[in-house]
Amino acid sequence: MFRRKIRKYLPTVDHFDQLPWARPFKRFLGHPNIWALNRKSVAGGVAAGLFCGLIPGPFQIFGSLIWVLLAKVNLPVAFAVTLYTNPITIVPLYILAVAYGDFLLGEIGEGAVHPVPDWNWSAWGDSTQAMLDWMLSMGPSLAVGLPALMVTLSVLGYVSVRVVWNVGVRIAVLRRRGRLG
Repeated sequence: MFRRKIRKYLPTVDHFDQLPWARPFKRFLGHPNIWALNRKSVAGGVAAGLFCGLIPGPFQIFGSLIWVLLAKVNLPVAFAVTLYTNPITIVPLYILAVAYGDFLLGEIGEGAVHPVPDWNWSAWGDSTQAMLDWMLSMGPSLAVGLPALMVTLSVLGYVSVRVVWNVGVRIAVLRRRGRLG
């Protein structure tokens, strides 16, 4: 039912012919699966958004656009899901990535996130060096943990959407047959 309501707002392949600025992009954005609301396309969009949401800086949307164009998954879903990272959630996610990297590296990893060094304004050169040393101390753990967390969240998101979608379909079928309330 939700799909029927939202489908009227999604563009069709012919929609790009009506917009002069969009005609050059029709080849890329005109693929019907990019706008489709089916279990594979939506699950792929969620996976793309979860993966690309952890890309640093403003490259999240660009990364998800590349994923969408290569894999032909749902574009609006991918863009919306990248918003799970924001100024409030990014620090805990990166700390989780460091801890995940420590777990994966075992003996090589540091085992814990060290406390942030105190900043001394009278000796800002030493404070800057201490801050750089602190960030580099998480280097291997972050370098391994961030891509691992990106892949893990992406796979979990894809599988979760597929499972929830299948359960919803089965419930709808049972309701139609009159076996469920």
